Amino acid sequence: MHNETKNKIEPKRAQKSLKATAAASAYQKQWFAGLRARVEAGEDFGYLNADVPMEILRAMDIPFVVNQWWAAICAAKRMTQKYYSLLNAEGYRDDLCSYCATALAESYDPDDKISGPWGGLPSPTIAITRLTCDCQSKIFELFANNHGADLYVMENTQPRKAPPKWWELAPDRWEELYDSDRLDLAVEDLKQLIAYLEVKTGKMFDINKLVEVMDLINEQETWYLKIRDLIAKTSPAPVTVVDTINAVMQAQWQRGTRWAADHAKSLYEEIKGFVDTGRTAVPDEKLRLMWLGRGLWHDFAFYQNFEEKYGAAFVWSMYLAMGADAYIRNNVDPDPLRALAARYIGMEDFLHMPPWNANWFLKEARHNNIDGVVYMVPENCMQAVEGSYFIKKTLEDAGIPVLIFKADPVDARKWNRDTMTGLVEDFIETRIIMGGKK
Repeated sequence: MHNETKNKIEPKRAQKSLKATAAASAYQKQWFAGLRARVEAGEDFGYLNADVPMEILRAMDIPFVVNQWWAAICAAKRMTQKYYSLLNAEGYRDDLCSYCATALAESYDPDDKISGPWGGLPSPTIAITRLTCDCQSKIFELFANNHGADLYVMENTQPRKAPPKWWELAPDRWEELYDSDRLDLAVEDLKQLIAYLEVKTGKMFDINKLVEVMDLINEQETWYLKIRDLIAKTSPAPVTVVDTINAVMQAQWQRGTRWAADHAKSLYEEIKGFVDTGRTAVPDEKLRLMWLGRGLWHDFAFYQNFEEKYGAAFVWSMYLAMGADAYIRNNVDPDPLRALAARYIGMEDFLHMPPWNANWFLKEARHNNIDGVVYMVPENCMQAVEGSYFIKKTLEDAGIPVLIFKADPVDARKWNRDTMTGLVEDFIETRIIMGGKK
């Protein structure tokens, strides 16, 4: 008897070359099993948006999962088509922001503990987000209600100034980078979060533990800085974004642990070994491409479609570069809460607000000798629009061609690899090669 499921052709999978990438994938699965055991034993469990200061929960030893990481896992496991069909069946719009709403959609799956990634998401007791988006807090509220969890919402502030080279100020001179009252408010917000978590979980905050967490993060991010710079100056590139996005993104959500710092070091050493022995990702590299936007979690093989035909390598993504420029905060002691405030209050500025992001992307494009930029802008996320017009204009005014296309990082229902491949091939041929870039 004909079996459509059995005969269905699985999409091509990305080919990864780094041991560190495989090690990160193995570790996160093992870590998640341990987290599940802790939750099943009765511990409080937090579900956080990516811009929430997770360092506080790390210092207090409160188990947590980051929303964007979990959405990426669901996409990589190809569960999001099912989840969004369930969300639609519940009467929700079909174009909710997938990054934020994946876990909400999953919460409607009656079989999640059987078919969900690694046994599905354990039921959180705490959901924490920030007021960075009009719909995000509402999605978190609905998610929290479905799990019977507390909703905790943190403030978000806007800058009054936009230093032209924020990346030079961020590691040591954050008092120049930010308005003092903005930092003051963020510190008070952190104190309120700590007080809430102490009451909710019964665990006490230790400032010395936070210093330890912050120091480990600085160690981890410094390795990412070395990796970013090594790839930038090496042509052909030793690795592409297929390896670096996976290796870095997985470890970033473990930041503040000894494992994450050690993994970042091993990642650097492995890539440095490639450089020293002359091993390259695309030996016939002719074009260096920048990927702007979130990772295409449901189709990583897409990045490798252009290597053989054009010698085009995607060598840059925000995940490694943000680690290098946005996370390091030196001089943590004697005021680690202020150093932490200086890390997280600017994340929306760096990523989603021109000219902060546009100037940084241009700096990175030049640093990495980028020939062209492929920029994925989701249709269903206001944050991810991030001033795309100004980003494109800044790069193209500097002579770097940009292709913008609409796609979703985790929801593959509207994705057509052949169509999108054709768009990028046309961009390479008409805008980069015929345009005189190469």
